[in-house]
Amino acid sequence: MNVITNEAINEPTLNFIEEIIEADLASGKHKSVLTRFPPEPNGYLHIGHAKSICLNFGLAKKYGGKTNLRFDDTNPVKEDIEYVDAIKEDIQWLGFSWADELYASDYFQQLYEWAIALIKKGLAYVDDQTQEEIRLGRGTVTTPGKGSPFRNRSIEENIDFFTRMKNGEFKDGEKVLRAKIDMAHPNMLMRDPILYRILHAEHHRTGNQWCIYPMYDYAHGQCDSIEKITHSVCTLEFDVHRPIYDWFIEKLEIFPSHQYEFARLNLTYTIMSKRKLLELVRNNFVSGWDDSRMPTICGLRRRGYTPESIRLFAEKVGVAKRNNVIDLSLLEWCVREDLNKRANRYMGVLNPVKVVITNYPKDKVEMMDAVNNPEDESAGKRQIPFSREIYIEQDDFMENPPKKYFRLSPGNEVRLKYAYIIKCEEVIKDESSNIKELRCIYDAETRSGAGSTRQVKGTIHWVSAAQAIPAEVRLFDRLFTEAYMDNIPEDKDYKDYLNPQTLQLAKAYLEPALAVLPLGTNVQFERLGYFVPDKDSKPECLVFNRTVTLKDSWAKITAK
Repeated sequence: MNVITNEAINEPTLNFIEEIIEADLASGKHKSVLTRFPPEPNGYLHIGHAKSICLNFGLAKKYGGKTNLRFDDTNPVKEDIEYVDAIKEDIQWLGFSWADELYASDYFQQLYEWAIALIKKGLAYVDDQTQEEIRLGRGTVTTPGKGSPFRNRSIEENIDFFTRMKNGEFKDGEKVLRAKIDMAHPNMLMRDPILYRILHAEHHRTGNQWCIYPMYDYAHGQCDSIEKITHSVCTLEFDVHRPIYDWFIEKLEIFPSHQYEFARLNLTYTIMSKRKLLELVRNNFVSGWDDSRMPTICGLRRRGYTPESIRLFAEKVGVAKRNNVIDLSLLEWCVREDLNKRANRYMGVLNPVKVVITNYPKDKVEMMDAVNNPEDESAGKRQIPFSREIYIEQDDFMENPPKKYFRLSPGNEVRLKYAYIIKCEEVIKDESSNIKELRCIYDAETRSGAGSTRQVKGTIHWVSAAQAIPAEVRLFDRLFTEAYMDNIPEDKDYKDYLNPQTLQLAKAYLEPALAVLPLGTNVQFERLGYFVPDKDSKPECLVFNRTVTLKDSWAKITAK
C-alpha cells in the first residue's frame, strides 16, 4: 500500500464517485442524489468512519441531495442504545445533519416477507447443518463447495421450518436460512450465503418481537432499496459483497440501488478494528472509548481536535479505489492548520524552574499587555501579571550551553515575552546538585512596548509564581510504536506494540486567565503546542490535554 503524507497532497479534482454521480444525473438515470451512512451500533465511531461520514454527507450536499442515517441493528447480542446515542452525537459534532433517522429493524417485517418470497421462488432453503459443517461445505478458493443435504427441501417444507424459526420453536444455531445460488461460484460469498440465523436475545428497539435476525449481506442492499438510495457508498473490503447485493435486488425485482466502493482509511500508529478497540477499553489499556489516545471521534474531540480539522483531513485524503496508508502527520497538520487561526495564545510552564529577579521590587505586580492571537486582530489583547518571582521552562536554561544557544544561561541575557530582558547571575542548587532556583536581574528600561531598542537573540515564556494556576497537563504520543499495524507478524499480539510513552503527565503552572476557560476551548500554550481543558478538570485542579505540538517532532525522532 502507498503511504500518503502531508507533502503528497494534490489539488482537488472530481473523484471517481463524483464522476459517476454527474454522469447519472446528466443521463437522467437519477433525478436527485440520496446517500446513507449505515453504522452498526456496536461501538464508537473512529476516524475511518469520519471519512465515510464526510464523503456520504458531502456528496449529497454537493449535488443538492440528502443523506439518511440508518443503523444496521441486526445483531442484538453486540448492539446497544449507548452506541446509537454516541454515533448521533459524533455526526452532529462533525457538522452534519441527516434527512431521516432509520434502522434496519424498521424493515424486519419486510425483510422477512422477502425471504418468504425467495423461498417460494426456490431461491432459499432452511439448513440444519452446524456452523462448522456449513463452513467446511463451502470449499476453498481452489475447490468448489458441496451442497447441503438439506438444499433440496421442498418449498412447503422450507416455509414451514422458516415460519417455525420465526415463532421461536428452535434453539440458537439449530437452523439457518440460506440463499440457493451456486456452490461452485468463484466468489465464495456467493456459495449459498446465510440470510437468517436464530438469536434469542432482546433487541434494543424491537425487544423480544423477533428471534431470527437477518445477516448483513441479506439486509443491506434491501434496506438501500427500500429507501431508494441512489449511490450506496462503502469501503473497498465490501467489493466482494457487491455480487450478493445485486443478486438479491435482481431476484426480488426491487428498486435497483447500487453499491460503490472506495479505499478505507488506514492510519499509521493506530488501529481501526472496533473489536480491538473494544478490547483495549475492556482490559483497561485505555481509560475508555473517549481516551484521548484512541482514534475514536469522541477521543479526538476530547483531545482537542476540531470538526473543521477532521473535515479538512477527509478532504486532503480524498477518495481513491486503491488502499493507502495515511501518515498520522497529515491529521496533525490539519489540526495545526485550523488551530493556528482560531486558538488564542496563553503562557504555561510544564517543567518549571523558579527565577527570582533580585533587583525587582518584592511586592510589586505589573500587568503586561499580551496579544491573544497574532493571526486574528479581532481577538484583542489581555493582561498578564508579572512579579519578582516567576517560573520558566527547565529546557530554557542551560548551565553549560553550546555555541549558538540563545536561551538563558549564566551571564547570558534573554527576553521574557511581553516583559523585560533578564540576565542570569547565580544558580542555586540543593544538596543533590539539582537546580533549585535561578537568580537574575532585569533591565527596567526594556519593558515590551515601551519603546526600548535594545535587543537580545532569545525570547522565552514564563508565568508569575504568585498568580500562577497549578494544573495537570496530559502529553499524548502515538498509541503504538509500529507505524503499519496491519503488517505485524501473525505470531505477534498487536498489544505488544502499545507505546509505553503514549501518556506522560506534567505538573504545570499556567497564567491565571486559563482558570476560567470553558471546556472544549482550544488554546495555544506559547512555544509548546495546542491544548484543551479536559472534562476531568476541577476548580482545585485543572487538567489540560495536549492536542498536538507546534511542529512534527516525531519525524525527527524516528529519523535518528
